[in-house]
Amino acid sequence: MTETTNARKIGFATFVRRALDDARALRAWSGTEVSRRTGVSRQTINRWVRGDWASDPEAERVVAFCEGLGLDPTTAFTALGWDRAAGPGTAPAPPPMDPDVEALLRRLVDPNVSDAEKFHIRETIRYLAYRPTLPAVARDQGKQAS
Repeated sequence: MTETTNARKIGFATFVRRALDDARALRAWSGTEVSRRTGVSRQTINRWVRGDWASDPEAERVVAFCEGLGLDPTTAFTALGWDRAAGPGTAPAPPPMDPDVEALLRRLVDPNVSDAEKFHIRETIRYLAYRPTLPAVARDQGKQAS
């Protein structure tokens, strides 16, 4: 292992460890909750913390981890030594965003919106993002019964 690779592993492991510590301290999230909220398995997160990976983490997983914790993925990319402009590879263009979602995102970055309102927006989004959905069969049966 080269010195650069080792430094990148240590840098990314430090980033992940701090993110987990903040999630525990600020949100009282367990490792299981972090995994659930980010969509990244506990095993993968533990490998990242240990620096136990042979090839670079998948960019999609790094982004999911960061977004689930409300972190900027470029910080993780920097820790991994990836060029922030180019990224680890060329990613396809994201699909167009729903106008209502864009409006919420604008409110979250608007300095004129109170922290309390931003908190409520984030909590509502988290609730909607992680609530269990009914299978299509159960939904269809509910419509027929009405």
